[in-house]
Amino acid sequence: MKFREYLIFALCALCGFVAKAQVPDNDKIFLAINDSNSQYYYPNLMMRYNAGDVLTDEEYHHLYYGFAYQEAYRPLNDNAGMTKVQNIMARIAIDTPSVADIDELIAACSEAMELDPFSPKLLNIMAYAYGTAGDKEREKIYADHLAAVLKVIASSGTGLKEKEAMHIIMFSHGIDFIAAKGWSQLKGKIISRSVEFIPFAALKNKVKGYYFDYSRVYWNKPDDYIFERDRTWQINNLKPRQYK
Repeated sequence: MKFREYLIFALCALCGFVAKAQVPDNDKIFLAINDSNSQYYYPNLMMRYNAGDVLTDEEYHHLYYGFAYQEAYRPLNDNAGMTKVQNIMARIAIDTPSVADIDELIAACSEAMELDPFSPKLLNIMAYAYGTAGDKEREKIYADHLAAVLKVIASSGTGLKEKEAMHIIMFSHGIDFIAAKGWSQLKGKIISRSVEFIPFAALKNKVKGYYFDYSRVYWNKPDDYIFERDRTWQINNLKPRQYK
């Protein structure tokens, strides 16, 4: 199947987002996801997410930021599955991959998503993989997840000022958010212990770049930890995809 380039349908709205930011309230999210009587009870939400159920914006909001309280949330650990995904993507023919390549890619993505279930990059690749395999149902599920996660990130702040930074639960999500727009970025600049400014390679709508709040990653960050930037989607020209 020839690779069909996507441009996530939600991204058109993201350029002008957000009229009113929904800054994550950590205390409220923690209480809601741990209340078995709540619609945001985390085990149930994650089960529905994995099943591909249709979720509301609020449910995605609690899923994304609530992951920071889960045992699987280890943002500073190496993700062997992600390394496998990157290696596979670097060698396959994007427009004409073999069935074996796609099967291997899906397996690697599934492994990587155990540690990073809301990675925009992984969600994008899963949509590509299932679309290439002819599984339109799963392609739509992952494309919808991707659009929803990007919307959650965009709704958490304007990203235009340090105090209006968009909130991210993984270092790579900020880079992926920019990549999802089809934009290139320069080396990020640490503004404070919890905020990084990522400049664009070129001005976008007179904006120089975005601020991202990584405070959740830093909750348990060792003092001597040095962040090594992850690669973006610019591997064999695989770009964000749009489900139609």
